[in-house]
Amino acid sequence: MNWGMKNRISRIIKPKSGRCVMLAVDHGYFQGPTTGLANLGKTVEPLLPYADALMITRGAIRNWIDPAVDIPIILRVSGGQSILKELSNEIITTNIEDAIRINASAITCSVYVGGEYEKETIDNLSKLVDEGEKYGIPVLAVTAVGKDMARDSRYLGLASRICVEIGAHIIKTYYTEEFEKVVEACGNVPVVIAGGKKLPEMEALQMSHDAISSGAVGVDMGRNIFQSDNPVGMIQAVRAIVHESKSVDEAYEIYEGSKK
Repeated sequence: MNWGMKNRISRIIKPKSGRCVMLAVDHGYFQGPTTGLANLGKTVEPLLPYADALMITRGAIRNWIDPAVDIPIILRVSGGQSILKELSNEIITTNIEDAIRINASAITCSVYVGGEYEKETIDNLSKLVDEGEKYGIPVLAVTAVGKDMARDSRYLGLASRICVEIGAHIIKTYYTEEFEKVVEACGNVPVVIAGGKKLPEMEALQMSHDAISSGAVGVDMGRNIFQSDNPVGMIQAVRAIVHESKSVDEAYEIYEGSKK
């Protein structure tokens, strides 16, 4: 792995703790103005001081994010479908040159193992890895599950391992029982969990804690933060679990305490 690649990964996964809290706000590329992100800038601005990286599209970053903000960007470069159509029918929407212009610390796409367009999404990943290796930009592969796919350790281990074999530098996948098997399937490639659909705050914190305890290096949460009734408190609570190894109860107190 070259120096630039290592440097970019170290901006995302903090060397001091070996962990990271990513804030995902790229939902609009297939969901449109989803709840909490209609005014993306207003939602995201108070959360940025507590996020280690921001997952976002190029259109959103240019419309709503101040270029002076010092936060690593994980640039969503796949899309082409909507929630009204088959989710796995993705293309690469952003070229590597634009990622460089944006100064992205990583690029990301979704891979739908078992989906109708499985082969095409794996091909997308392989092309991104080739481009990323050429310019020293790491690739985060998202093991997307679509509407009907399972989320057990066997399936997620399969999907994650395929992404590793293709050359992904970071894996984003869903938490499940026996998650340590998913982490093991990824070898030395770091794994972060997706937040998924909005959960009650205590459940989301428990999921974060269990994932870290099972070997994940961090979380990439969106709806469980920006759709919370206290987004700043929630990201502070998640951060306490990830970087400070706080218990779920301690983290929940941080979430509740910040409401005052």
